[in-house]
Amino acid sequence: MPYTDTCDPVHIDASLAGFSECHHDFVAQLHSALYLPDLVTAAGKARAMANDLLVMFSKRVSMHHAEEERELFPAVLRAAEPGAELDEVRAMVTQLVREHRDMDARWTELRPKVEAVARGEVPALDAGLIEDMVQHFFAHAHFEEEHFLPLAQKILGRHGEAMAALGRTLHERHRAVAA
Repeated sequence: MPYTDTCDPVHIDASLAGFSECHHDFVAQLHSALYLPDLVTAAGKARAMANDLLVMFSKRVSMHHAEEERELFPAVLRAAEPGAELDEVRAMVTQLVREHRDMDARWTELRPKVEAVARGEVPALDAGLIEDMVQHFFAHAHFEEEHFLPLAQKILGRHGEAMAALGRTLHERHRAVAA
């Protein structure tokens, strides 16, 4: 049987190359670890943001929409002049209520993923769904701010007692919630 030297230059070069390759892999992975603190910070921010969204939708948005539908919209409808003004208010209220239901449906679809993020999980999030919800909410708020609320101010402003009653009702409800 012929003698073979396992330490011949070919085997030594291959073995040394393997060590060198490992070093490159280690260095690359350790270099990536430099980003770990930022990613941990980002994960913490994601959990906090998810918790904030859960609170905002479960308490603030739902209460806001309920107040609009129970108090503001009926007050404006009652105080609007019969005819074109009342028709315009009815159309706006119908649109706004429909948008509230639309936002509720979007949030219902998104909420389980946001809850998962709040728990520290990393679910697949549909960026398109989030963008769609944000855009619809922005459009809703813009319409309300630019069209409905100025009209409501004009209508309720003609009826000081209606404006005062609305203010008292909202104040009492907010005080009860805070207590």
